[in-house]
Amino acid sequence: MKYLIIFASSILLVACKKDQQTVQNSTSADSAKVVQDSATANTSSGKILIEEFPFPTEIKECSCYFAKSKSDFENEKYIYADDAGKTAYMKLDGKRLAMNLLSSSDMEVDEELSKEIESDDYKISVKGKKIKGEEALLFQGTLTIEKPDGTVVTIPIYGECGC
Repeated sequence: MKYLIIFASSILLVACKKDQQTVQNSTSADSAKVVQDSATANTSSGKILIEEFPFPTEIKECSCYFAKSKSDFENEKYIYADDAGKTAYMKLDGKRLAMNLLSSSDMEVDEELSKEIESDDYKISVKGKKIKGEEALLFQGTLTIEKPDGTVVTIPIYGECGC
């Protein structure tokens, strides 16, 4: 009888260890799926997601607005807009942001455009050269976004400033 109890205990102990290993294996498989989530992948890989948005309704008069290319600009796929003085608008990492303009060049005098924007999460620099000037001034240049973790993204831009 004593051997029967020892034998039964051994079988239960081995069975419990197999169940525990199965639970651990399924947990690691689940965590691998979470890493595949696109939002997590963008953030952890050091990228900044720059999204298009419609022209901001907050802007009533003079403004600057840019797209990634001339084609996107003509199709109103904007990635940046500002009210030519106080506030810049972008959609970054899934959030629509309204940020304070720190500095902006005088577009009517200069052949070059320069804007600096800063928030808690981003430092943004807009640089461009005038390519055409009539009622509205057309610019082509670059938009650079920096995050506090050192991530930097620079993309080409095309757009206009005017009243």
